Amino acid sequence: MTDLALSGIKVLLTRPAAQSVALASAIIDLGGNVCELPLIEIEPVTDVNDCETIKSMILNLDHYYAAIFISTNAAKIGMEWIDRYWPQLPIGLSAYAVGPGTAQVLKEFDWPVFVSDKGVTSEDLLALPGLRQVEGKKIALFRGVGGRELLAETLRERGATVDYLELYHRHTPDYSQDVLADLIREQHINAIVTSSAQILDVLLHLLHQDASVLKTIPVIVPSERVRQRALDAGINIVINAGGADEVSVVKSLKAIAPVIKPKA
Repeated sequence: MTDLALSGIKVLLTRPAAQSVALASAIIDLGGNVCELPLIEIEPVTDVNDCETIKSMILNLDHYYAAIFISTNAAKIGMEWIDRYWPQLPIGLSAYAVGPGTAQVLKEFDWPVFVSDKGVTSEDLLALPGLRQVEGKKIALFRGVGGRELLAETLRERGATVDYLELYHRHTPDYSQDVLADLIREQHINAIVTSSAQILDVLLHLLHQDASVLKTIPVIVPSERVRQRALDAGINIVINAGGADEVSVVKSLKAIAPVIKPKA
């Protein structure tokens, strides 16, 4: 029998459009409907000097103990760089991923990947055995420009040398102030998926003059840290999916579907 657990549900996806394909398909396959409004855009670094810095570090990857990828964007763009200069992955270089979605990108390159099964935060990654005793070791951290510093700071406190490979910029699309609230009402959205703290912040910014629109709509987030941030901002119903990958998000949607499904 066909599983239509999400029949009648209208889900708003907010991550960059190209990254929502698998999740949108999974929701539709379960009878749900999808509306997309990307609240963040990803632009690979193009500055000549920055690219030369990245190239130099990529060429020296065989000098590193581990490469850490903090997002699917970091994994996808990072592997494009690595594939350009390394026909075979550097021997002895361990790969670490924040979250199962990021790990899946890396595993496509036949690379053994370490990922926590406890959660998707920097804290979860830092608890892995291979990152506990790192004194004197070099670690390459693949990420976007800027971001949370906890991972690098903790590894440096443990004695490691951490070098950033900042591969992309994040931009907020230029939407009018009322576009999000109008879309939620007009499309009868009854669940919203936010896959990062930055996307949540954009959501809050766009709705700060009309926060009541979220009064009864569950917002799904990837971690407890982001959940607490949403609750502190006044969102009433926040669901921690334990990840931003489609499996985790769909599991959360199926769990809340009986409650949010419109009455016949």
